[in-house]
Amino acid sequence: MKNTRRDFIKKTAGTSALFAAGGVLPGFSAESYNRIAGANAKIRVSVVGVHARGNALARNFAQQPNCDVVHVCDVEKKSADKCLKGLESIQSIKAQGFEDFRKSLESKDVDAVVIAMPDHWHAPAALMAMQAGKHVYVEKPCSHNPNEGEILVAAAKKYKKCVQMGSQRRSFPNIIKGMQEMREGIIGRVYFGKGWYGRNRKSIGTGKVVAPPDGLNWDLWQGPAPRKEFKDNIVHYDWHWRWHWGTGEALNNGTHMVDLLRWGLGVDYPVRVSSNGGRFHFKGDDWETPDTQVISWDFANNTSMTWEGRSCNKKPMGDASGVGVMFYGEKGTLITGDNSYTVYDLNGKEVKKVSGAGKINALDSKNPTKNLDVLHIQNLFDGITDGKDLTAQIEIGHKSTLLVQLGNIAQRVHRSLDIDPKNGHIRNDKDAQKLWGRDYEPGWEMKL
Repeated sequence: MKNTRRDFIKKTAGTSALFAAGGVLPGFSAESYNRIAGANAKIRVSVVGVHARGNALARNFAQQPNCDVVHVCDVEKKSADKCLKGLESIQSIKAQGFEDFRKSLESKDVDAVVIAMPDHWHAPAALMAMQAGKHVYVEKPCSHNPNEGEILVAAAKKYKKCVQMGSQRRSFPNIIKGMQEMREGIIGRVYFGKGWYGRNRKSIGTGKVVAPPDGLNWDLWQGPAPRKEFKDNIVHYDWHWRWHWGTGEALNNGTHMVDLLRWGLGVDYPVRVSSNGGRFHFKGDDWETPDTQVISWDFANNTSMTWEGRSCNKKPMGDASGVGVMFYGEKGTLITGDNSYTVYDLNGKEVKKVSGAGKINALDSKNPTKNLDVLHIQNLFDGITDGKDLTAQIEIGHKSTLLVQLGNIAQRVHRSLDIDPKNGHIRNDKDAQKLWGRDYEPGWEMKL
């Protein structure tokens, strides 16, 4: 029987993963290994949205010995050109550039799509990719609103595709080990978790309506979102703080820590969510989402957790770093957030510290966990080639994303929310339920 390309990928993926996880062996470059393995062993990837984080992802995917980045897509020509140029020194093949990623989806040369566009694009692009027969790696948050997340979960089942969210810490060896130790009782029953993120961001000012810069397709940048005029303080980053496109610091960076908290406490959906905070540091600019926020979740198993975001003051929490999570148990405390963890007894005495290779700069918005991200990428490849479980498959990603979205909804309606612990839906609050989904530009609605 004639072997298919996919059969060949399955046979070679295990060897490729060993090289990727441990680094290319001394004396071998990635290019040398690629010549040995052969081009047919590669998973072919299209990366969409490559201005900053997407450019870093494209380079990281291209460095994997069992992957070729065949397409680079961006609505801004100079971002696409920069990424394409950077890939020339990493991989032997020449990637093709597209302004409209839907053209990339038409190609049979693409196995998986990596999505690093603005938040309002994440879920619609992921759905389009699945419908085109592609697997998906989508950056956090996986959706702009809860309804979109539920659609992605349903779509992954309907189209039978691997969908991995960029919760990279789910693949970090020492975080996995720390979570296992907590399950084995190293700090007793864990009943409370606290996460935080701090940054010194500046005011975004009041934007002026101007013509979009040359080379930027503003209409396609907006995509599924209802149309608005271009202002000079939206692109490339400050859309994060506008509800129309972004999801605030809570989902921009809090999603990572909330995912760890949910994992450590062993919880899914809460029974109650509240949020306090606002735009406190600067006044009068176009920033709409909170720059200071504390979200709290209570769960039916007698546990609770909080996340604190400080966009304009990055002072660390006590002796901890500016980003992290802490778990409180009946016998002690465990703190983590990067590829390490430390355990303390009830008197605050350090009793165990585990750390390992792989440095993290959580304040680097482009590529904070470059070396360790390899493990997450290879986990996706294992799912594609061998059907292995994904560490951050879309249902896991949706649950963690939803928790933070519920916090933002509570913030916007100025009251606590009662939640159905069976499915995470909001109970008896019509105003809050209006924020479960969003309006779309006509013709861009998400449909299974």
